[in-house]
Amino acid sequence: MGRRNDFNVYNIPTVDLIATGKNIEKLRKEAGYSVKEIQEIFGFGTPQAIYKWQHGTALPTVDNLVLLSAIFKVSIDEILVVE
Repeated sequence: MGRRNDFNVYNIPTVDLIATGKNIEKLRKEAGYSVKEIQEIFGFGTPQAIYKWQHGTALPTVDNLVLLSAIFKVSIDEILVVE
């Protein structure tokens, strides 16, 4: 009696890094925040992490996604772009 696994290598959802980054930038601008303001909210010494998120070269950690969703007043599902 095992659990049925309907996933295979062809239909596992993946996060689109570039589209998610563009979405983070769009949501930030819609919420009226500058990169510097987001940097300060997160307590980062530099804005590099935020730029990496926006350019799609890195994803925020789960904790940072939770904070972004609170700042932007959207769900995490509205931040991530999943294919």
